Amino acid sequence: MFTKNTHTNNLLGLYVHWPYCISKCPYCDFASTVCPKPDERILFETYLRDISLFPDNRPLTSLFFGGGTPSLMSLSFFEKLMNEIHKHYRFAPDIEISLEANPDTVDKKKLQEFKELGVNRLSIGVQSLNEQDLKFLRRTHSAQQAVQCIHEAQEIFKNINIDLIYARPHQSLKNWEKELNMALQFNLPHYSLYQLTIEENTVFEKKHQSAASETQARRLYKLTDQMMQQTNKPAYEVSNYAKKGYECRHNLTYWLGGDYIGIGPAAHGRLGLKATSNQRSVSLWVKTPPQIEFLTQHERDEEKLLMGLRLRQQAFPTQNLDPLKIQKALKKEWITTSSKGIIPTQKGVLMLNQLILLLAD
Repeated sequence: MFTKNTHTNNLLGLYVHWPYCISKCPYCDFASTVCPKPDERILFETYLRDISLFPDNRPLTSLFFGGGTPSLMSLSFFEKLMNEIHKHYRFAPDIEISLEANPDTVDKKKLQEFKELGVNRLSIGVQSLNEQDLKFLRRTHSAQQAVQCIHEAQEIFKNINIDLIYARPHQSLKNWEKELNMALQFNLPHYSLYQLTIEENTVFEKKHQSAASETQARRLYKLTDQMMQQTNKPAYEVSNYAKKGYECRHNLTYWLGGDYIGIGPAAHGRLGLKATSNQRSVSLWVKTPPQIEFLTQHERDEEKLLMGLRLRQQAFPTQNLDPLKIQKALKKEWITTSSKGIIPTQKGVLMLNQLILLLAD
């Protein structure tokens, strides 16, 4: 869990990308592919190659298994990989270890075994609690499976997140309010609530599928913000809401401009001014070591601006920003100021791209 004592300089995350899924969702532009029987031996060897290239004496404050669907890993593979990560890195005493899971890839027994192997935060890809919309999103689980998975997870984990996608085509405020209320009845400590966007080279984009209109999406966002605030799980980032103390430390490492190591296909890393990246396809990743380039301080500062302005509760420092541009943003009511910096208002979040363009060089 995130505490106020966690400073940016002390944050070091490790991201492990698992590239496989049961099926490819039509809205997904992540580096994932369908593979019923992946070669875990080759995967393991290549993960170890990546790990060995980025030694670090600092303790890991977070470890995140994302994808893809990392809950598809066999438990023996996961245990071996965890053992190797332990050999190469020190773990902070309160390290956050997150695993992404889909409801139809785990049962109570497997969840318990993941916990025994070190996982202490579970993120469940629910996406919708509406049967019809699950079919529209081509999810392979049912609403009933999602509910069952959440209940079983609550018996095992204290720190649980669920992902939901809203701003779906023709989604009304009333229907989203009903669905979000259903999700809130679980009283989970963390909710990731994303608006549907049609990304390039996805099935939805190729089929000219549309999401909710921009006007409707804004209405839905305001409703979401209001409902989450009323349940004491306010937004701490554009799309993430949490009970105090349950903010995702790993993602905060990105948003606060901390250092992180990325292993696996398509994974990226930032260690000071060193930027690392891996090939997107599994076959090329296996053959090609991570690429390393060095950013200028200005380039890294711009990245930190892009990420830091997503935060809703933590001020972004202003020492590298133009005071005249800050005044313009204030006049537009896109930001508020404090002694520690600037924070986007809800209006600013809705105009985030324009706000970033205004403040960036």
